[in-house]
Amino acid sequence: MNRKELEPDSSPQAAFGARLRGMREARGWKQEELGAHIGYSSTHVSAVETGRKMPTLRFARSADIALGLVGVLDTFERDWREIRHGALLEGFPEYVGHESRAAEIRLYEVGVVPGLLQTPEYASVLAAGAVKRGAITPEQASERVALVAERQAALVRNSPPLLFVVLDESCVRRSIGEPAVMAAQFDRLLAFAELPNTVFQIAPFAMGERRPFDLPVTVLTLADRSLMSYAESSQRGHLERESTGVLPMLTAYHQLQAEAHSQAASVAMIRDIRKGAL
Repeated sequence: MNRKELEPDSSPQAAFGARLRGMREARGWKQEELGAHIGYSSTHVSAVETGRKMPTLRFARSADIALGLVGVLDTFERDWREIRHGALLEGFPEYVGHESRAAEIRLYEVGVVPGLLQTPEYASVLAAGAVKRGAITPEQASERVALVAERQAALVRNSPPLLFVVLDESCVRRSIGEPAVMAAQFDRLLAFAELPNTVFQIAPFAMGERRPFDLPVTVLTLADRSLMSYAESSQRGHLERESTGVLPMLTAYHQLQAEAHSQAASVAMIRDIRKGAL
């Protein structure tokens, strides 16, 4: 049997394949045996190992289970997200994996409506703007829009998470795209506020110095009640798991909620802005 030499440094996909082969061989498994464990043919396993086939999320998660990587940091799912979402900020693909399983999500956004609440049209306008600036390619723009839909779909499950959302007033005052795009986005926010598992608030400009955050932040509560936070700068994202770093952020988030408009007042503001935008 011809054995193809792998070049893991050539691409993230090649690194995925080389790592898969290495862990398989360390257990003394043939490709047929790994395939039997994860529900794929040996031909499929071979194609992934040699970089001829792109791994799927299902493949990566199945490999994590078979190879004992569930619950650790360096998983095949994490590798998959780095391949799939290479144009995103460092740290964000890993965050998305935790977001899809969180029991509670608390997020605060500045400047734009966050991805979990974006309409496809709003997301497309933002991505197109990034292409025009030369920040990303058209292919990467399509990937960003697809990720918005993927993240939203992951939260529609039998036991959906509790979603607490506070938007800085700039998110709803800033016009993105044509008036019809903003009107549909406002409708999306109003529908979101009516869901039984959501709390929606706007932090008004009048909060001034009482606003505890200057950048977007998210705090996740996982199924085991552990906490993690995610925050972004313009260059990278940072995922924090240590309670000494997460608990102060959670406290600040509660302070933000106390100072922000109530859900009823926030909905009324959206309705007023929507009328003026038409």
